[in-house]
Amino acid sequence: MHYPDVQTLANASESDVLRLWQGLGYYSRARNLHACAKNIALDRQGVWPNSYEKLQKLQGVGKYTAAAIASFAYLEPVPVIDGNAYRVWSRFFGDFTDISSTAAFSHFFSLAKEIIPSDRPDEFNQAVMELGATLCKPKQPLCHHCPLAFTCLAKEKNIQQQLPVKSKKVKVRTRYFYYFLLSYNGKIFMKERRLKDIWSGLYDFPLIESKFAIDWEVALTKLNVDFKIASSDIHLEEESKIYKHILTHQRIFAKFISLKINDNTLVNAFIDNENIKSFSVEQIKSLPKPILIHKYLTDNLF
Repeated sequence: MHYPDVQTLANASESDVLRLWQGLGYYSRARNLHACAKNIALDRQGVWPNSYEKLQKLQGVGKYTAAAIASFAYLEPVPVIDGNAYRVWSRFFGDFTDISSTAAFSHFFSLAKEIIPSDRPDEFNQAVMELGATLCKPKQPLCHHCPLAFTCLAKEKNIQQQLPVKSKKVKVRTRYFYYFLLSYNGKIFMKERRLKDIWSGLYDFPLIESKFAIDWEVALTKLNVDFKIASSDIHLEEESKIYKHILTHQRIFAKFISLKINDNTLVNAFIDNENIKSFSVEQIKSLPKPILIHKYLTDNLF
C-alpha cells in the first residue's frame, strides 16, 4: 500500500499521486483527495470533521460524499442523494420534479430526510443505493421483487417509465488531437498539461488540436508555424492509427506522428519556447499520463 494513512498521502507529491491514479479518469478527484489529505494532516492535526456540514468544507467533498461519510461513520441521519436515490424517490413518491434542475437536490433531500431513521441512517442509505442499483433500474425496474412495491406511487399508477424526469441532455464535445512525438538522441519531448482543461498535471506530447478531422500533413504545417520548426529540421518516422478516447462529456480522436529532430539548435529553442522537457523511455514510464497516452506508448514503445 503506497499511502497507508492520511499523513503519508499528505507528504506525497502530486505527480506521484496522479501517476498511481493513472487510468482511473476524473483526475480532479486525485488532486482533491491529495489536497484533502494535506488539509486533514497539516491544518487539522489529523482530526476529521465529524458532521455533514463540516465535512463539506473539505476540498472535493460535496453533499453526496459528506452525507455518506456522516451517515456511515457518525450515524448522522442525513440521506445520500445520488442518481439511484433520485430514481427511487421520484418513483416512490410519484414525483415529477426534474432531477436535472437546480431545485432537485434540496427537494428530494427534504423528502428523504423526513423518513430516514435516526438510529440506522447507514443501513437506510445503503438500502436505497442497493435498491436503485439492483431493482429500481432505469428502464426495466423489477417491481415484482421490490419490498416497496405496495407503497410506491409510480407502481400504483403504472408510471415507472415516466420517472424520474430529466430534461437536460449532456452535450458531448468532439475534439481532434494530433500529437507529435519529437525525438532527439534517444529521448522524447513531453510537456505537463497546465491549462484549465482535461488532464491538468499529467504529461502528454506537443499537439495541434482541431475542431474537425484534418490530414496529418496539415497538422504538421501548423506545428511548423506554431513552434517555428522548418521542415528540414525534422524527419517523419511514423504516423499512428486513430485512437478514440471517450470521456463523460468529450469524444477525442487522436493521431500520433513520430518525428526525429535533426538540429541541436532547434532542440534548445524548442525547449525554451514551450517549457518542454526531454525524457528517456524509462523516465516516461514513471510520469503521470492520460490513459490515452499510456495506451499509445504501450502499443508502440513500452
